[in-house]
Amino acid sequence: MGRPRLDTSGLHVLGVRHHGPGSARAVRAALEEIKPDAVLIEGPPEADALTSLVGELEPPVALLAYLTDIPAGDTARAQEGWAFWPFASFSPEWEALRYAVANDVPVRFCDLPAAHTLAERVSEAEARREAAEAGDEGRPDDGADGADAAGEPAAQDGPAEGAETEEAVGEPERVRLDPLGVLAEAAGYDDAERWWDDVVEQRGDGEPSPFPAIADAMAAVRAESGPEEARNARREAYMRQTLRATLKQGHERVAVVCGAWHAPALRDLADYSIKDDTALLKGLPKAKVTATWVPWTHGRLASASGYGAGVSAPGWYHHLFTVADRPVHRWLTDAARMLRDEGQGVSSSHVIEGVRLAESLAVLRGRPLAGLDEVSEALTAVLCEGEPTRAALVHHRMAIGERMGSVPSSTPMVPLQRDLVAAQKRLRLKPEPFDRDLDLDLRKDNERERGVLLHRLRMLGVGWGVPRTPDGKHKGTFRESWRLRWEPDMDVALIEASRWGTTVASAAAARAVDLAADATLPELTSLTEQCLFAELGEALPRVLALLTDRAATDSDVTHLMGALPPLARSARYGDVRGTDSEYLRTVAEQILRRVCVGLAPAVHGLDDDAAERFVTRIDETHTAATLLGGEGAAAWTATLVTLARRDTLPGRIAGRINRMLSDAGLVDGDELRRRLGLAMSPGSEPATAAAWLEGFLQGSGLILVHDDRLLGLIDTWLLGLPEERFTVVLPLLRRTFGSFQGPERREIGAAAARIGRAAPAADPAAVRVDVDVERAAPALATALAILTTGRSHT
Repeated sequence: MGRPRLDTSGLHVLGVRHHGPGSARAVRAALEEIKPDAVLIEGPPEADALTSLVGELEPPVALLAYLTDIPAGDTARAQEGWAFWPFASFSPEWEALRYAVANDVPVRFCDLPAAHTLAERVSEAEARREAAEAGDEGRPDDGADGADAAGEPAAQDGPAEGAETEEAVGEPERVRLDPLGVLAEAAGYDDAERWWDDVVEQRGDGEPSPFPAIADAMAAVRAESGPEEARNARREAYMRQTLRATLKQGHERVAVVCGAWHAPALRDLADYSIKDDTALLKGLPKAKVTATWVPWTHGRLASASGYGAGVSAPGWYHHLFTVADRPVHRWLTDAARMLRDEGQGVSSSHVIEGVRLAESLAVLRGRPLAGLDEVSEALTAVLCEGEPTRAALVHHRMAIGERMGSVPSSTPMVPLQRDLVAAQKRLRLKPEPFDRDLDLDLRKDNERERGVLLHRLRMLGVGWGVPRTPDGKHKGTFRESWRLRWEPDMDVALIEASRWGTTVASAAAARAVDLAADATLPELTSLTEQCLFAELGEALPRVLALLTDRAATDSDVTHLMGALPPLARSARYGDVRGTDSEYLRTVAEQILRRVCVGLAPAVHGLDDDAAERFVTRIDETHTAATLLGGEGAAAWTATLVTLARRDTLPGRIAGRINRMLSDAGLVDGDELRRRLGLAMSPGSEPATAAAWLEGFLQGSGLILVHDDRLLGLIDTWLLGLPEERFTVVLPLLRRTFGSFQGPERREIGAAAARIGRAAPAADPAAVRVDVDVERAAPALATALAILTTGRSHT
């Protein structure tokens, strides 16, 4: 006797697109009609135990599955060993979860376990890396389509959920990759998204269920698409195995919510054998996985973020799903309010006319309701009076409708996440999905602790806060300025960083020590500065010990110069934070003295490009020496004085050093003009002289405004250059003077005109006449022709 067939008369497969208000409403209506005694949802089974938290979650949220126990240094596992399954308020799977939890109906996730998908992804990443190292850039041909840019398997659920085709590879392949496009084309649409919106997403309440028709349409498309690719075949085999197990448990009315592409493969359960499905699942790689809920954002649900199953306007979909009636009226009313907040004059009559236009456009285009295209055109034409730039900002903000979900404290978290959540509450730093500027006064304990937390997170690779240049009123050593923005991926970074410790402080300290082990001298001094900012007292002794060893053995002057600035800042900043900076100052002064000894040989024979880079090092070292003060600063100044007397210095470096000494009052005006005169003497190469001038004027040319004799020397040098040499140095001069601000250039120009008019009449050679270049041009051309003709007859 054969095995008895399962009774599938109570099976209801609801094929959906992952995010859409019409799909979500249709799923809710279908479940209320079916009244299932079990619900299966496409998603990782590792999250089954998390369904009890649904009532406490505020969407958008996401299921996060990640590999546990990632060994340090395992790059493939760290980069590929996690995945998200996002849910919005308008996601049909979310509606199914809410229904099941509210009605105490057993609910399970039925997709291929993340233990298999993540292990497979890591294996593929390792294979690609090995192939790249071997010189083969191609990926292994294992039939798997990999993961999308955002790492969400939901984006891999087949083209019905928004996957995109990269190239046309034959009709069957096109059908498999873009079934919505095929169906839309058959219905006379040139836009698959608009077709789906009209048929499914803009359906009203009370309309017949769309799911039988969707399953039939997908079955017809699948019949034309050829064999299923390997990854989807394995996923569907596991879904069927889960479905069979659920039916065997005695459930009579089972509802399955899955991507529309998979609906026929589950609905027609009898067409697939248990033996074949078991064979497909045999020998799959497996890894240990943990699942949890994390907050998500509308921005990450948008297709523009790279999420393959994303929608173009999550804010619009949220609006359609949450507004009970007159969505177009309310949308344009909200837009008018936003425009008025921006100081734009928008009246109620604008809104009324905008609604009429949107609805009229929908009728003309044969759409059941006005969609986002019609509403945005009405917004531009009526509310913004035809100005697209005004409308674009409002439209983008409303179309994305940025919001961030939340999860309860009972959600499973690694200890490091819990410690951060507690710190955020204590310091009143709320994670938000948009840019927020934060200015801190480090003299206040609470604000200093905020800065410490942000620095510690940066040490762990969690860039919640990014240092920014403060406004003028906030400058000073007691101030810090940050730009904050929380991204969902930062939860993954926290989980990866949890191997360093259970608290933010301990993990950051352990990470600092690990980074120090292989750091170069400049990296060590930068790390020392970061440890001070983050108040990592546990890590600082080890980092400083390594710094001392590296400083004693590294003979590269550029390394020493690169290491000095952060160390000097650390010595200065340590005082602000109450840190003993004497040891830091001692190390910094030792490095500075070694720089003074090695500077002259290091600059000998540099070409212009190398000299330009070295000038930056000299500037940074000069600033560091000024911060340190004392004997180290005096030794640095003496080194510059000695170096400036050398005739063999590259022009750019010589000019820069002389400017530093001039600004410090160590070179008087007569001596400075003498040195400039030597640099610009007829025996010097014009390019070398121009480089000297560029180094001298770097940063500011105001010295020329206040010293007419210095400006006169430059003016005389330029006038004395032959035409061909002037042409050579002109780009260098343009680059030099072009770096100045407009007002500064105008002042220099006025000073140049002034010295021309003020030349003493007693010296005929010094008399200057203002020349109108345009009027003089014909005369010069004639003279040149005469001279040329005369030369040819000679």
